[in-house]
Amino acid sequence: MLKPMMLAGVALGLAGCGQNGGGQPANDLAAANSTAAAATAKRPAYCFFKDDETKGWTATADAAGNVVVKGKAYREDSRYKTVLGEPVVNGTSAEVRPTIGVNDTGYATSDNWWDMTATIPGSGAVQTVAVRCGAKTIAELTVRRKR
Repeated sequence: MLKPMMLAGVALGLAGCGQNGGGQPANDLAAANSTAAAATAKRPAYCFFKDDETKGWTATADAAGNVVVKGKAYREDSRYKTVLGEPVVNGTSAEVRPTIGVNDTGYATSDNWWDMTATIPGSGAVQTVAVRCGAKTIAELTVRRKR
């Protein structure tokens, strides 16, 4: 008597597996969840720099036509260096964000101003670059191209 009841309980438990309770197939539910997640606004990254701690921003095209962004940023603590994060390209505009990373170079700059350079691959159509830190825009650059 105990064995048939256990089998019935296991069968009922397994019957509930794979159902999402909403009547939608699992793939449709996953697609709806990813669409809802994409619709939420992306929060800007934290800004580690004060207004006067970045300078010298330029955007030029290299020989291959890719955009090269250069600038400087100040970091008083020599355990960290300044770097440019992954660029984002959207049509004819691009965006870069300065941030900090662990100083793995074994040295510090003499005046605590770090040179930063980033080449944006596949950016032949980019005409403007925004340098952003947190929610603020530090610089709006027009790409200088040789004609």
